[in-house]
Amino acid sequence: MTRLLIQSDGRGLYCEPGQFHIDPWAKVDRAIITHAHGDHYAWGCGSYLVADEGRHIFRVRLGEQAQIETLPYGEPRTINGVTVSFHPAGHILGSAQIRVEYQGEVWVISGDYKRAPDATTTSFEPVPCHTFITEATFGLPIYRWTEPNIIFEHMNSWWHANAEQGKASVLYCYALGKAQRVLSGLNASIGPIYTHGAVEKLNQAYRESGIKLPETQQVTRAAKPDFKQAMIITPISARGTPWMRRFGDYSSGYVSGWMRIRGARRQRAVDRGFVLSDHVDWPSLLQTIDDSKAERIFVTHGYVPVVTRWLVEHGREAYPLATRWENEEMAATETTVEGEPLADGEAE
Repeated sequence: MTRLLIQSDGRGLYCEPGQFHIDPWAKVDRAIITHAHGDHYAWGCGSYLVADEGRHIFRVRLGEQAQIETLPYGEPRTINGVTVSFHPAGHILGSAQIRVEYQGEVWVISGDYKRAPDATTTSFEPVPCHTFITEATFGLPIYRWTEPNIIFEHMNSWWHANAEQGKASVLYCYALGKAQRVLSGLNASIGPIYTHGAVEKLNQAYRESGIKLPETQQVTRAAKPDFKQAMIITPISARGTPWMRRFGDYSSGYVSGWMRIRGARRQRAVDRGFVLSDHVDWPSLLQTIDDSKAERIFVTHGYVPVVTRWLVEHGREAYPLATRWENEEMAATETTVEGEPLADGEAE
């Protein structure tokens, strides 16, 4: 291949003509970010350009000192002769595909994306291009998602059954994106909803962004909380910590696409597994590649060899693209904030 418009330079995906990085994993001068999960940005960059829909989330994640510029979906910005624009990725609130055009050549960097309906983010929109960079987190034929409303019905039935027994329901899920999507599908008439502090901080950012969520209370700030019929939403990092003891007798569940694999619930040591992912499944992955009309596909994050091989065997020009983060189940760094374990960098 000739020199590429975008390539990995050891710090991120670099566009040499534009002199910017996309989703850098090390400090760079100018960063353009697909979304606010910890495996798609680095701290301390000179400036950040993000989709306007995610401005409140990025401020929470990057801090008050970060230099953050925002751009509405579909609005072009020219940087050193290269035109960039954000387009909805449907992954979490503010997630974007990044379209890069230079001298008639168009690339789209998808970041993470999903095509299932979600009340907490703008729906995915296909973007035609010459070269498409796709994730492959769930890039195996076994990954096929059930309609989300059916999963929400299962969650609410489980919660209701626990409440009738006077038992709390604890749902483990990532604090950013998954927690808010889960909240949007819960039946708040069953009982009160409490959240871990890491979740509640992001709930506030979602509400400031105009997303409607049911009423929630932060566990450590609730006055005289009664957990017997409650739903508690928390990152998995809280499991097994003293923070959990206050709930007494409870049933636990874990929300993730990984619950599709037999034995995953047992490995996570939870009572119930709910298969709900913020990534595309196998059919949607292939559909999206077709919809991009791309002549060339780069595959990153997840089952890269499998997807690349499948595409090549079906007549497509496809290549693996290495990044620092090749495992969406990142190891969490645990600290303590207001007496609560806090997991950083959770991505699925």
